[in-house]
Amino acid sequence: MFFIPPSPVLDSVFDLFTISFITAILILSICSLCFIFHLRFKSKSLTHLQHFNSLWTVRFLLVSFISLWAVTELYRLPFFRRRYLYPFLSSLTISQQSNLCKIHVVLSLGFFEPAFLVTLLFLVNASIKHKNPNDIWAISFVLITCLPLLLLQIVLIFFMPFELQLPGFFRRSSIVWKDGFGNQTVLCAYPLLNTIAFGMFGIGYAVWFLFSCWKVVSMVINKGLRYRLYGLIFAVVVSLPVQILCLGLSVLWNPDEMANSVVALVAFLSTFSCASVGEGILVIKPVADALDVEGTCSRWTPGFGSGMKPVGGRTV
Repeated sequence: MFFIPPSPVLDSVFDLFTISFITAILILSICSLCFIFHLRFKSKSLTHLQHFNSLWTVRFLLVSFISLWAVTELYRLPFFRRRYLYPFLSSLTISQQSNLCKIHVVLSLGFFEPAFLVTLLFLVNASIKHKNPNDIWAISFVLITCLPLLLLQIVLIFFMPFELQLPGFFRRSSIVWKDGFGNQTVLCAYPLLNTIAFGMFGIGYAVWFLFSCWKVVSMVINKGLRYRLYGLIFAVVVSLPVQILCLGLSVLWNPDEMANSVVALVAFLSTFSCASVGEGILVIKPVADALDVEGTCSRWTPGFGSGMKPVGGRTV
């Protein structure tokens, strides 16, 4: 382990860099929503688009969870909290500010990121189904799948009965840092226990995702669509382990050290890559294809685009 002295200037640079990527993913999400609703409204007058538009709710869920994850990441950044949050909530105590870090861990690792990953998987699986799932089933599937991890994250960070028996980094979600003028700043961290819980979810998810993608790839007859699938697989199976590894390594340094900021940034960029590729491949590209070739979209899968073999009398 190496030591890099804390630097407020560098920390602000890291925060601004992260904010720029959060802004980018939010802009991409807005564009995705425009595509979704444009196809939704157009399919009302063009009957051959209605079959393709059947998964619009699931795509909307994917974009929504990604957007909420991005917004939640803002609350982790000291620069954002000092500049845009604390002026309106000046009465927050240090303890209450620390609770914001705990809430961030629960929402980010316990719900929003797992939810958009599960929704992404749902879209992959739906592309080879004989019938498109209804909206209630899609929402229920995502919530039920994420609920155990969410409850576990809440217990680990708020109600851990054995916390006194563990080293501090297993449960540390924040520290209080003082600058040269005596001003106190709460810096968020990722507790190792919560990272382990998310890592267990990530391992199970990666296996499930690879199996689902293998089934889809076996039906693909279009090279362009095959490359899209490979890109999606690469984005998920690379970014997820990198994120988990970086979150685990972050406990080696205090949140006020630059090395911690570096690994936290890499973890964020890993999730950012997965989210942006997912939106591009599962939302923007297939909807754009449907709008470009309206006359032939009835032969295309609702999950990706075109180039799938007929299964059970239905083109998927």
